[in-house]
Amino acid sequence: MDSSTNSLDDASADSSAEFPDRASMMEVRLQAQEDEITLLKSSLADALRRIRLHDQLLPILKQQLIAVNPAAARVLNQVCGSDGCNNRKLSSSSAGDGIRLSANRVRRNSEKLGNPEKTRKRLDKKAASSANLLTRSPSLESRAKELIAGSGSPASRRGTYGQGQSIKMFIRGRPITMYIPSNIQNYEELKMEPPSERLELDWVYGYRGRDCRANLYFLPTGEAVYFIACVVVLYHINNRTQRHYRKHTDCVRCLTVHPDKVRVASGQTAGVDKDGKPLQPCVHIWDSATLVTLQQIGLGTFQRGVGSVAFSFTDSGASLCVIDDSNEHMLSVWDCNKGTKIAEVKSTNEAVFEVEFNPSDSSNIITCGKSHVYFWTLRDGQFTKKQGIFGKYKKPKFIQCFVFSLTGDVLTGDSEGNILTWGKSAADIKTLGKGAKETFQIMRQTRAHEGSVFTLCNLQGGALLSGGGKDRKIIRWSADLAPERECEIPEKYGAVRTIADVDGEELLVGTTRNAVLRGTFSDGFVAIVQGHVDEMWGLATHPSQNIFLTCGHDRQVCLWNTEEHKLDWSINLEEYGLCAGFCPNGSVVSVGLNSGRWLVLDLLTREVVSESTDGNEQLSVMRYSPDGSFLAVGSHDNFIYIYTVTEFGRRYTRFGKCNGHSSFITHLDWSKDGKYIMSNSGDYEILYWDIAGGCKLLRNRYESKDREWASYTCVLGFHVMGVWLEGSDGTDINALCRSHSERMVAVADDFCKVHLFHYPCPKPKAPSHKYEGHGSHVTNVCFTHSDSHLLSMGGKDTCILQWRVLGGGGGGVGDSRERLASASSTSTSSPEPATG
Repeated sequence: MDSSTNSLDDASADSSAEFPDRASMMEVRLQAQEDEITLLKSSLADALRRIRLHDQLLPILKQQLIAVNPAAARVLNQVCGSDGCNNRKLSSSSAGDGIRLSANRVRRNSEKLGNPEKTRKRLDKKAASSANLLTRSPSLESRAKELIAGSGSPASRRGTYGQGQSIKMFIRGRPITMYIPSNIQNYEELKMEPPSERLELDWVYGYRGRDCRANLYFLPTGEAVYFIACVVVLYHINNRTQRHYRKHTDCVRCLTVHPDKVRVASGQTAGVDKDGKPLQPCVHIWDSATLVTLQQIGLGTFQRGVGSVAFSFTDSGASLCVIDDSNEHMLSVWDCNKGTKIAEVKSTNEAVFEVEFNPSDSSNIITCGKSHVYFWTLRDGQFTKKQGIFGKYKKPKFIQCFVFSLTGDVLTGDSEGNILTWGKSAADIKTLGKGAKETFQIMRQTRAHEGSVFTLCNLQGGALLSGGGKDRKIIRWSADLAPERECEIPEKYGAVRTIADVDGEELLVGTTRNAVLRGTFSDGFVAIVQGHVDEMWGLATHPSQNIFLTCGHDRQVCLWNTEEHKLDWSINLEEYGLCAGFCPNGSVVSVGLNSGRWLVLDLLTREVVSESTDGNEQLSVMRYSPDGSFLAVGSHDNFIYIYTVTEFGRRYTRFGKCNGHSSFITHLDWSKDGKYIMSNSGDYEILYWDIAGGCKLLRNRYESKDREWASYTCVLGFHVMGVWLEGSDGTDINALCRSHSERMVAVADDFCKVHLFHYPCPKPKAPSHKYEGHGSHVTNVCFTHSDSHLLSMGGKDTCILQWRVLGGGGGGVGDSRERLASASSTSTSSPEPATG
């Protein structure tokens, strides 16, 4: 790590502290703009494809009309004139179904037709548009039936196509037709219930050290306390067990421990709701033994978020000091027992990194941050401020941290790598006159590290520990700041972010690459907590072992063990991974990258045994067929590439390419016989492919309504239609996964939630169990091979949550069809309300 990296880290910390809400709002706006662009592109591509489809099918329709009576043209003209909805959107596949439906109806009514010569010219102009109008809305379909057959039914979301029934759902005004399986006799009477299974948080992978300070403490119970996403983790370093405090509603940003070593205060960001409106941040004071919330501080008072918190000392921790993330970084002091505000003042427009009470005088408070150290005095509810004077010493860009020495002096660590000793100076009456007051000045400068000093930690007896950024060193200093010992942490863990003393010898170290290390100066340090450091998307579980693989924008590919709750191994790639899939034999795993490249890794040797490139856009899905003989690669270039797999997953040969989607591939699944694929795309299409027949598009989607699927990850489909909320814009659900037992389906949404639905759930507004914990959009979910656990990963929060599946039982793989059929024939009651 060089000086430029160090300065970037400083700038990142400053920006994170000063503008958290602006960044989040910009992300929301950017995502909305990207969605609009995607929709416009897909609509244009759809229109062009429909035109090509019409050109192919129009001659067939003409020939059929020419051979019979011209009454068909008159019927179509009546339909076209009775409804003015020419601007409604229709998916390309629905358009094809509509044209075929019109042709069938013409053949069925051939006895009513007359001379074709009178209508040929009008047919050239209107045949394509009038045929499509038959399926543009349920009302038009009913109108066409009345005109052709002389009878009809009221318009509804449900219709009859050919020999089967269908249901339509609408996303952003776009109709998506889904055919009802043959075993469902009474769709309207289907009863939707939440699953009997529930989820319980089992383990949290990761630690937020990249952009947070002073966020690692050690309790007398033997537990390390830290946070990631919306969860505060209490990890017993010897027993290797976790407990979790989960009352926060958005990302936790700061943490401190009470002088009694039992109570903990944690502050969170404001965040935004699903409509983009800011939520109210607050501080929770809670009991670390019982995990019971004792007090909620400042709800409705703080702006944007809470950046720093600190308990007082001399009054037995009766007061809590808080710095929020508003432009003025408001400094406030609160009564911990009553939850009332004692005093408040604007601190500075610059970033503030840390706040602490003076251990010997609770009326004195110190804050530090960008280019400042402030010494505050609280008297009778009013603050007075004195700024630390740098004098002849170079003023650093950032004062990163500070502690109090045994003599009462203040020691600060800065971005220049120095430890500065501050003390009071008598009033300079000679220079400043009679009104001069005492000042806080630098008494001594000690060169400590190359690059920033990110943390200082007091030890018993007056010794001091300092942690460096660029040099990654931990140095032990005597009480008079003479260096005694030092060590360097491995480069792969990043810089030292914070240090917690365990017993005077053993230390816990939080790093900037989201790891927690445990060790001593003599024996070195090993990681006890590890995680990703950037946005994650790729997640895959092993087909027979309790392990799973993740990949993301940090270019790391990580293999985790769900039983031992640890990282088995990780490798770094030249590009970042976005998707992954295990071969059914379990010996290799494929990883799709952002450039169109994909790799196949051997799980034991971690070596790349095969690699290939498909297009030059990012890959979104890697999915093996059930028997492992094929690999499907879904790309953002709108194609699905099919490969034959031989030599136990080590040799790949291009078999074909599925060409037909008008937008990027988002999800795909194989049929249980390994011959067909169902796929979704960015413009909300559901297409079916005959792989064994040469990667052909199945234009008659009705034929796939009873097909059984080996996995179910497609977010659009009849069996999962109920997971969508009314008014969804098509991007609200990022991923879903059906359990191997086919009893439940887990959903990852854009609002930091994980949902558990009963499977199948083919009716709107299906009830579910809802779970919180992530502080960012949930990008992926996946069940382990035995369905004993569910894994969910956050995007920007870099957090992986492992959920234990409770309850359920009964019913094996493949019984979902029987349950669905029985539900449709026996249920008449309304759905139960959703549970949380």
